[in-house]
Amino acid sequence: MTEITWLGHATFQLRFDSGNVLLIDPWVESNPAYPKGHKIEKVDAIALSHGHFDHISDVIPLAKKFNAKVLTMAETAGWLEKKGVKNAVGMNKGGTADLGFVKLTMTHAIHSNGIKDGDEMVYGGEPAGFVITGSSGPVGYFAGDTDVFSEMALIREMYAPQIAILPIGDHYTMGPMQAAFAARLLGVKRVVPMHFGTFPALTGRPEALAEMVKGDGIEVWTLEPGKPFEWK
Repeated sequence: MTEITWLGHATFQLRFDSGNVLLIDPWVESNPAYPKGHKIEKVDAIALSHGHFDHISDVIPLAKKFNAKVLTMAETAGWLEKKGVKNAVGMNKGGTADLGFVKLTMTHAIHSNGIKDGDEMVYGGEPAGFVITGSSGPVGYFAGDTDVFSEMALIREMYAPQIAILPIGDHYTMGPMQAAFAARLLGVKRVVPMHFGTFPALTGRPEALAEMVKGDGIEVWTLEPGKPFEWK
């Protein structure tokens, strides 16, 4: 069993049976959706899907504070190393990193990946998602920022995720309609919506997604920021 806590927008905290903690796309300090009063007290690893500010902003301070490994695209890992991150682990799509308490397999995503570095925009390699395989509990899939793509059917065939964390906000990612197609391609039983409501442009809502998949036997879990939930 795994405890999952949504920290607003696309930031998630996963605590495994071993007690180890994985953070995904940590955006804390300037995140208007971050739960007030929530304190991050332990981080063993960080999974970073891409380098946009609403995903990478707090990676460097958290990685340094907790001496956490940061698993991300190779080019983004190189940039993080230049910024003083000691345990950046560069990966690429199809690769799997075994951390002992969890395996992370990097998957495709359709998006962009520029890193704002002062007045410059640095190329961060391609964006990605992750298949999350713990020692117990269901296999999860964190899509990252993406549109639906047909290869999600291969993710289903190869990894058989039971839970998918999908962006639904629209404008910068897929909206509820595309997310419904993604859920069907993935064959998941449950969807956790993310990347919605943080900005006015992110108009997609979980209720719309739930309506679109109600005949498919797919549950939509709308998590409350800062409230732990059992990933089972």
